[in-house]
Amino acid sequence: MVQYLSHRTISPPKSQPMASLSSGAATTPRLLSSASRVRLPISSACSSLSLSSSSSYSPSSLKCLRLSPLSPLICKDQKRSSMSTVAAASDATQLKSAREDIKELLKSKFCHPILVRLGWHDAGTYNKSIEEWPKRGGANGSLRFEIELKHAANAGLVDALKLIQPIKDKYSGVTYADLFQMASATAIEEAGGSKIPMKYGRVDVSAPDECPEEGRLPDAGPPKPADHLREVFYRMGLNDKEIVALSGAHTLGRSRPERSGWGKPETKYTKNGPGAPGGQSWTAEWLKFDNSYFKDIKERKDGDLLVLPTDAALFEDPSFKVYAEKYAEDKEAFFKDYAEAHAKLSNLGAKFDPPEGIVLDGVAGEKFVAAKYSSGKRGLSETMKQKIRAEYEAVGGTPDKPLQSNYFLNIIIVIAVLALLTSLLGN
Repeated sequence: MVQYLSHRTISPPKSQPMASLSSGAATTPRLLSSASRVRLPISSACSSLSLSSSSSYSPSSLKCLRLSPLSPLICKDQKRSSMSTVAAASDATQLKSAREDIKELLKSKFCHPILVRLGWHDAGTYNKSIEEWPKRGGANGSLRFEIELKHAANAGLVDALKLIQPIKDKYSGVTYADLFQMASATAIEEAGGSKIPMKYGRVDVSAPDECPEEGRLPDAGPPKPADHLREVFYRMGLNDKEIVALSGAHTLGRSRPERSGWGKPETKYTKNGPGAPGGQSWTAEWLKFDNSYFKDIKERKDGDLLVLPTDAALFEDPSFKVYAEKYAEDKEAFFKDYAEAHAKLSNLGAKFDPPEGIVLDGVAGEKFVAAKYSSGKRGLSETMKQKIRAEYEAVGGTPDKPLQSNYFLNIIIVIAVLALLTSLLGN
């Protein structure tokens, strides 16, 4: 269901051939899942990639990986020691430049789905019941290590890492944890989706022994799909609305039966690519982010579009159905809820330096217009709260250190004094 999570090998019904997600030359698995069970694939549309689990590693292009089982897996810019050391937080200037390079990568490789999956799989291992970092999992860059890349749910993600590694090499002041989440959010935005209110400054884990154990990711075809989704996503601290909203990211990507066990070998929507042809997509325009996923799942009129058990559960479970029906009818409501859920997911388990994080260009590059968010509204969305925080910090305040004087009250006082002087001079 939720496309960000898994790509482990799915165990389909006996009558169904094994398959796997992919798009273009790349596969983007979907739901996270445990090693031995069905995984949700998020398909990727990278035109020049092959996402099979047997992909070869290139030490020169992928310096973070060592394939020899006898040698430790150490990134070139990190040192392995008996005590955990962490990388410095990211540099804001380099973050902005890296974002522009990611946009160019998306234009040339059509790899939006697999980059979404990369960020989701790094963050989706979070366990809210574990307080200690990095044991709690989450967005900490651990997915760059071979031991975690070999988890069944992460099959093919080595190709996503190969795509991103040159950008990491170019901008050493950006952590892997930030780069993975930036790539995921930027892929959504560049596909026409929500503007994600992201913040950066995530600290990287430093060694493979800090990776989470296998088995924290969701399955695509469990016996009780709705119960399974809640079990997995509640563990992360997500609720029903967020589960359904995140599931809408299935609007991107496609599944290949020879890799994940789900989908058709080819449909009228995938036979010509982009990227390597073939596979079955959830939507007709599988590189465009919109709410068509919910419309298509609800109607089920097109046999060329994929519906996984976890997809179908969104309209079968009474609580999920409320949100799925809403998103099928209201694209703006879906975009709003998706942006908030994606931002929350991207922060799960992360350790930030500085603690409040780094915001680039306000929130998701959008200019802050207070009236747009405050007029006639009783409650504040997470997007609004982050925008207010950005404005507040711009005039010298922080969440932990209030302004020494009331900025807005001072303005009112000045206006009142000017009005009084004007009146006195007039008399």
